[in-house]
Amino acid sequence: FKYDAAEGKKPGGEEVAFRHIPNGIPGIETRMALLWSEGVLAGRMTPHRFVDLTATGPAKAYGLHPRKGTIAIGADADLVIWDQREFVLKNEQLHHEVDYTPYEGMTLQAWPGVTLSRGEVVWSRDDGFRPMPGRGELLHCGVPTLMPRPA
Repeated sequence: FKYDAAEGKKPGGEEVAFRHIPNGIPGIETRMALLWSEGVLAGRMTPHRFVDLTATGPAKAYGLHPRKGTIAIGADADLVIWDQREFVLKNEQLHHEVDYTPYEGMTLQAWPGVTLSRGEVVWSRDDGFRPMPGRGELLHCGVPTLMPRPA
């Protein structure tokens, strides 16, 4: 939602009753960089915990592990290589269709430098997004393995 749009948080710049405000905030593009910067680099979590929260755990929850969520022979090799550098986040740097980010002006310590999907570079800081039509693949969910199964 655009902030001032009719369906936005503050339609036409007017205050509205809470029940008319759409829930949630934009953040899909920023969440991993925020977690890496404020979690791992700030010493609040280990890199292993980051991987568990962002890759291994979700893959197990959706029954996609070990094909997803691990670096291993036979796994898909979906990886992010972090470019550790200090920068100030601005909404115009983001690729969403929202006219604000709640993280505007926040100083981050890292941003993705290279993204690989099944071992192929699909995005890099230098070259941007490299779409490859037809390379997507539907993965059917299996039995979740996140929680131990009852005996």
